[in-house]
Amino acid sequence: MTGTWINVAAVLAGSLVGLALRRTLPERVAGTVLQGVGLAVLLIGAQMSLETGNVLLPLFSLALGAAVGEALDLEAALERLGEGLQRRVARLDPGGRFTEAFVTPTLLFLVGPMAIMGAINDGLLGDSSLLVTKSLLDGITALALASTLGVGVVFSAIPVLLYQGAIALAAGTARALFTDPVVREMTATGGLLVIGIGINMLRLGSMRVGNLLPALAVVLVLARLVGR
Repeated sequence: MTGTWINVAAVLAGSLVGLALRRTLPERVAGTVLQGVGLAVLLIGAQMSLETGNVLLPLFSLALGAAVGEALDLEAALERLGEGLQRRVARLDPGGRFTEAFVTPTLLFLVGPMAIMGAINDGLLGDSSLLVTKSLLDGITALALASTLGVGVVFSAIPVLLYQGAIALAAGTARALFTDPVVREMTATGGLLVIGIGINMLRLGSMRVGNLLPALAVVLVLARLVGR
């Protein structure tokens, strides 16, 4: 789990540097920085979504995943978790948007293929290189988001540890599930979720991306069935 710990450390370090910059960053500049990150997120999501070899798989996965996610209301659960953390640390960030600062990076850090394959390689082969690369990207993203949204970004390191750590520990079993076609379709589906995050960051809409997360599990199943 070395790579996961490096990833967590990068998120924490980037967040803390961002919080330090936030004290001196004019609000107008902070807003422009957030818009720039939002545009970059849209680009990343678009690149990821083009990985699909069968556009019907992400389509059906998002439809079925949305139904499951809305039934479970995962977005509300994430927001409640963020609000619960906010109540405990409100005095540290009285002017921040804590829930948004927690939910946005949490989704960004977890939906991509690097989180899955990096954790598998880390746990199964002891190869942390993919997660080290992800750590660099996540650290920069955490810095940018913390400088604009506040202390909530720090706490996104917790889901990173739990999610990637669980995959790394179960890597022996997980590796058999994540064949190249499966990873490709999960990447494409995750890319569409990342586009949704970018839309929210740019205030172009209000997508409940958290309720689309089950699509990643659905596409895993569909891609394996189609690949047989």
